[in-house]
Amino acid sequence: MPSQPTAQKTAWFVTGTDTEIGKTFVACALLHALRRAGLSAVAMKPVAAGFDARGRNDDVENLLAASSLQPPREWVNPYGFKAAIAPHIAAEEEGRRIELPHIVATFAQLQALADAVVVEGVGGFCVPLGRAYDTADLAAALQLPVLLVVGMRLGCINHALLTQQAVAARGLALAGWVANRIDPEMSRFSENLAALQERLAAPLLGVVEHGTTPEKAALGLRLPQQTE
Repeated sequence: MPSQPTAQKTAWFVTGTDTEIGKTFVACALLHALRRAGLSAVAMKPVAAGFDARGRNDDVENLLAASSLQPPREWVNPYGFKAAIAPHIAAEEEGRRIELPHIVATFAQLQALADAVVVEGVGGFCVPLGRAYDTADLAAALQLPVLLVVGMRLGCINHALLTQQAVAARGLALAGWVANRIDPEMSRFSENLAALQERLAAPLLGVVEHGTTPEKAALGLRLPQQTE
């Protein structure tokens, strides 16, 4: 069974090396791992784009299903946009503005409910949320340690190292990273994994195999230590 984090209240900001590399999948696996460790765990997707006719977004639905609590949807997802496009463009088209203080206040409400909160970003670490601020600014406003999901495919080393630099530039801690095998045919997987382990200044929390489920992935996922 995964080891329990040392702090009573834990929270992390999950980001990725790109879009469509499995951030939501890994966030769900982390929620299952936290629950297996005996903690109440809830997810937050502050910004989501791409909703169906019923007003549902796949990422939000999956995160809710993996959570042990079911808070109001507007807490889990304060900003949802219909079109599956970059969030700052979607917000502008809908005449709305993503307000970071509102997200921070909503996060505090979630943290009061649960032992652990898993906050999933949108796209990569520096995706714009407005004309003068981005997802990195959101992570900095929340002041959470960052978990990096590395989509294991050609080019991932460069993307991972650039993300690490961006996280450090915001004064945030990289608490760990997860290797997600999104390309099962990736050439020299072991060599690429070793290169990342040598260069990323954070522990490898687990390798997610292609085609598994969040519940099964949680069994091989080591929980990160909370950074004060």
